[in-house]
Amino acid sequence: MAKGLLNNLKQIKTILLKIAIFVIAVTIGVLSVFWLPWQANILVNMYPEFDYLEYPLLVGIYLSTIPFFFALYHGYQLLIYIDKNMAFSDLSVKSLKRIKYCGIAIAILYVIGFIILFTEDAEQPGILLLGLVIMFASVVIAVFSAVLQNLLKSALEIKKENDLTV
Repeated sequence: MAKGLLNNLKQIKTILLKIAIFVIAVTIGVLSVFWLPWQANILVNMYPEFDYLEYPLLVGIYLSTIPFFFALYHGYQLLIYIDKNMAFSDLSVKSLKRIKYCGIAIAILYVIGFIILFTEDAEQPGILLLGLVIMFASVVIAVFSAVLQNLLKSALEIKKENDLTV
């Protein structure tokens, strides 16, 4: 009975995490489609001298959403592996590896964006702060994924060794 309760609790946790991933994906999607272009127009009206950067910035931000949604997908896949009792598998290691690469890709895209802004002498404090927060968060996620990937890989190797000795 305790094992069944534990499995139900585990499933509830993964369902909540799946819902959180879905809510994050929808929120970022809606913000990207509706709020971001509107905000870009407001910034162009406030700073008309930087109107030539409106579309390059939008393209850069939209490019960064590609690895973001890819990472969300692999986070969702990881939760499916946990539900199927496949958390300690090579598939989980691959998902974590892909999440790590997505975090690195987002950070690189924002570094490129910062370089472009600095070379154009268009550094606005609000935009830079938001970009730094996004870049920092993606680096933290990449490092965390790398640590989990290494731990999971080590656990799999130990499990394989134990399976061979038994």
